[in-house]
Amino acid sequence: MPARAQRPLRLNSDAALPDTGRPTPGSRSSALLALVLESLEDDKAEDIVSIDLTGKSPIADNMVVASGRSQRHVGAVADHLVRRIKEAGFGSAQVEGMQQGDWVLIDGGDVVIHVFRPEVRDFYRLEKMWAADIPADQ
Repeated sequence: MPARAQRPLRLNSDAALPDTGRPTPGSRSSALLALVLESLEDDKAEDIVSIDLTGKSPIADNMVVASGRSQRHVGAVADHLVRRIKEAGFGSAQVEGMQQGDWVLIDGGDVVIHVFRPEVRDFYRLEKMWAADIPADQ
């Protein structure tokens, strides 16, 4: 009987696994981060910042911070992102703050996403706490 050719397994359409069938370290996280950034860009989120948390926090590998123009825009960006994460096979993300629309926190597991209204983002300056390489005057 001839041997069947093995096709590479995939976590989603963009992240191929090696022949072992096990994910390489960070491949799932990288694929999720790429999906998050693409979704935010597609929905016209502003001032998108990605912060590598590897070695800084056991909570996640990456944090993404972005702004929406209004409460309605923040809610729409967050809602679309949550749906895309689920549709891509990354599971159901946990969401906080969707009702208010000022600051929506999306816990995607390996990637944590914060979508703010600009005034709220400026008040909390969240990226300054996590990224030592961002100048304090920004």
